[in-house]
Amino acid sequence: MTRTRILVLGAGGFLGSRVVARLERISGARILRGGRGAGLDLTADLATVPVDVLARRLAALAPDAVVCCAGAAAGSAAALCATNARGAAVLCEAMALGAPSARLVHLGSAAEYGPTAPGSALAESAPARPEGVYGAAKLAGTLAVTGSGLDAVVLRVFNPVGAGSPVSGLPGRLAAAFREAPRGGVVRTGSLAAYRDFVAADDVADAVALAVAAPGSLPPVVNIGSGRATHVRALAEELAVVSGFAGRLEESGRGSERSAGVSWHQADITLAAYALGWQPARTLRDALTALWEAVPGELAGSSP
Repeated sequence: MTRTRILVLGAGGFLGSRVVARLERISGARILRGGRGAGLDLTADLATVPVDVLARRLAALAPDAVVCCAGAAAGSAAALCATNARGAAVLCEAMALGAPSARLVHLGSAAEYGPTAPGSALAESAPARPEGVYGAAKLAGTLAVTGSGLDAVVLRVFNPVGAGSPVSGLPGRLAAAFREAPRGGVVRTGSLAAYRDFVAADDVADAVALAVAAPGSLPPVVNIGSGRATHVRALAEELAVVSGFAGRLEESGRGSERSAGVSWHQADITLAAYALGWQPARTLRDALTALWEAVPGELAGSSP
């Protein structure tokens, strides 16, 4: 089936904007933009919109694929659950009523897995044991999608990095700190001792495009990561080189509340290669360079 009317929810966000840019390169495709802002093809807040209202709007647009990049990575427990859990459930119910034949590609999160053994690679069959509200809310969203009966797949994204990385995550927060700090100053962070699987945001967008276009049915959940665990301190030091920051990193600040108890995450991306024909094409240096080049300020124009 050729899918030429593709609705992207969360189209103005960090990953949503990359997904829109990638899908626009599909020949003959019309990309419909959805989100909370005005002037979009579909204006709706998944945290609050009633099912019947969203179903009518979907029916009017008649998409043959829906990509859900909408989500909340920070905020109160109520906000995290409303957007990530309730939002996914409402979208599935509305699609069943208003666009039942459309494919749904939903972005999940590696936070759904929770703590794992150091040195291990997480396959999709690994138990999901999130330790915080964010991971639990994302897992609830995944369960809503996989249990919906729709033609749907959850792309379980690990730690995306690229232009526009939000300050709710370490790469975006560090880039902002390097921009503001004197070249030889001190930037304080939380602990950088953990290992994470960082994946380029543009590689995530490529995976979405493949999932939209794939013929036949797809597995319910597919990991999207680099397939490598990177020491977080190594990422911070690499970003310092890219940015030209020559000062000192001091691990005395506040760390991530979303994943403080998770010391190791590495994706097994075998299924993504098999089901989607996808593998990461960009290095971490590529992703960090894209992130830094999008950061305004004096340092962003300097040489490493």
